Amino acid sequence: MTVRVRIAPSPTGNLHIGTARTAVFNWLFAHHHGGKFILRIEDTDLERSRPEYTDNILAGLRWLGLNWDEGPFFQSQRLDLYKTAVQKLLDQGLAYRCYTTSEELEALREAQKARGEAPRYDNRHRNLTPEQEATLQAEGRNFVIRFRIDDDREIVWNDLVRDKMVWRGSDLGGDMVIARASEEGIGQPLYNFVVVVDDIDMQITHVIRGEDHIANTAKQILLYQALGAESPEFAHSPLILNMDGRKLSKRDGVTSISEFQKMGFTAEALVNYMTLLGWSPPDSTQEIFTLEDAAKVFSFERVNKAGAKFDWAKLDWLNSQYIHNMPVDQLTDLLIPYWQEAGYQLEGGRERPWLEQLVTLIGPSMTRLVDAVEMSQIFFRETVEFSDEGSKQLQQEGSSAVLSGVISALESQPQLTDTAAQEIIKQVVKQQNVKKGLVMRSLRVALTGDVHGPDLIQSWLLLNHIGLDKQRLHQAIAAS
Repeated sequence: MTVRVRIAPSPTGNLHIGTARTAVFNWLFAHHHGGKFILRIEDTDLERSRPEYTDNILAGLRWLGLNWDEGPFFQSQRLDLYKTAVQKLLDQGLAYRCYTTSEELEALREAQKARGEAPRYDNRHRNLTPEQEATLQAEGRNFVIRFRIDDDREIVWNDLVRDKMVWRGSDLGGDMVIARASEEGIGQPLYNFVVVVDDIDMQITHVIRGEDHIANTAKQILLYQALGAESPEFAHSPLILNMDGRKLSKRDGVTSISEFQKMGFTAEALVNYMTLLGWSPPDSTQEIFTLEDAAKVFSFERVNKAGAKFDWAKLDWLNSQYIHNMPVDQLTDLLIPYWQEAGYQLEGGRERPWLEQLVTLIGPSMTRLVDAVEMSQIFFRETVEFSDEGSKQLQQEGSSAVLSGVISALESQPQLTDTAAQEIIKQVVKQQNVKKGLVMRSLRVALTGDVHGPDLIQSWLLLNHIGLDKQRLHQAIAAS
């Protein structure tokens, strides 16, 4: 048997972290077994589905490296297939037309609520005679198609994560609507039904999704059986929770993959972290791995039943590890869009070799890619702003003199090098008989505006290359 799994997002919003984690588990399982990973866009909600959300989903999956083997397939283009399947159930007496109005359903729910009962449909139109149905049609009522669910039916499956699962038909809220009303006959088929038809048609062998779909699984197993198909195996992964143990939501900050991308997380770190949300590798000490590495050892035996808490600190740490170990040219490619969005001009000496030197300087201190904007702003500004500590340093006795000495020494250096910069500092210390610390601190403030910052010599070389070091030295003397 060839393993065939699918990720089936709904384009009613951007790609969510929960959907993306489900995609990760599907991808890992498929690749572990040499199977197929299929992408299906479940756009049956015509009112809420948007093409821009579809684009966001596809872009997010590609960015994460979750490339699919088949698809994307769009449910909106498969309506004839669904309607044929609905008619099959009608012909077999396994589904029927229900004419209950929305007002009648609301009255039913209110009565059940008053009695302290769980809401469920009472199946009142399950066994209409032709005469009764004709009367309801004559009243101008529309109908929906409902699938028969016997209350005493037992639904059992062996979940790959949660072991044996047992549900009864009485737990499922009465006969299930599988298609909406339509003046033309069978209307828009609904989620639980089209999912089953698609999975049968696409020969899906394993359905891997979040635990919030467990009730849907019980209903869908009945539909597989009614349509004469064997049910796939099911695996219900734990939900992603916030640190308080509640389901992760927008109230906890960003939840869409595109937002994580804007915040400066690398695709490799984010997908690595999502792999660990609910799954642990056989080697519990291993925390950093590629999708391909994880796929080699992935199994549902190591997927937790309990919810997975989202830990921002852990994600930040993982992200920093990827940044710190990334080749300079690759990291530069990732940072350029952030600099451009910040309005930094990548010209006037700030071309590729200079940018790579800058990345070499700031990369080891970065946690997120977006950090580069603030950390490198001193190299893109024409002037520098002095911090309170920096201003105090410039007021120190001898500060102005050592900066003047640096300017004089620079006149004899046609091109500043690491060695030449070190020699200038030694020269000023000796000529003015001051401590090296005074020269270093004053020079750092003059060049960067603060007493703390990246490596002084490398910062100086970068500023010298674009002709800003002397300008800032004069600015600092004027402010001292």
